[in-house]
Amino acid sequence: MSVKLIRPTQHYAKQVMKYKEEMLANGDRLDGCASLEDVDSFEEWIDFENRLKKKFGEGYVPSEVFLCVRTEDDKVVGIIDYRHPLSPFLLQYGGNIGYSILPSERKKGYAGEMLKLLLPICKEYGDDRVLVCCERDNEASRRTIVKNGGVLENEIKDDIGLGECGTIQRYWIDITA
Repeated sequence: MSVKLIRPTQHYAKQVMKYKEEMLANGDRLDGCASLEDVDSFEEWIDFENRLKKKFGEGYVPSEVFLCVRTEDDKVVGIIDYRHPLSPFLLQYGGNIGYSILPSERKKGYAGEMLKLLLPICKEYGDDRVLVCCERDNEASRRTIVKNGGVLENEIKDDIGLGECGTIQRYWIDITA
């Protein structure tokens, strides 16, 4: 299993839109996908800054979006974004990093590798630690975060309805090394 992180380009346009279809058909949220659920085309999605500034207004935070591409066949298996700096909302609920893996590609170690590859990029942007959040009952995400050095700070009530279980776990990953 070898993957790399690549900034989205037109080369991956069809795969990104199929990614959206597969996730929604599986009843999944598009975590870490820079609001892919809101668009009808790759061209609309790729205009991250303008589109997301309009959507989030004062709560907008710049983000770096990467496709997780399997090297052997150039297939997009995941999407991850790094949001910086943390807004009050992200500090409370969302964290610096959001990600998802295609349902057909789960349980293969891609999420852990994708997060591992992103951490040095976060360091390049000047962060010494990043916050990654997940629902308490999302065991796969919890394991991915802990595997990459995540330390649980606390659990908070999901009083805005981001998830289904009602509790969000907040993990910090130290990237000073």
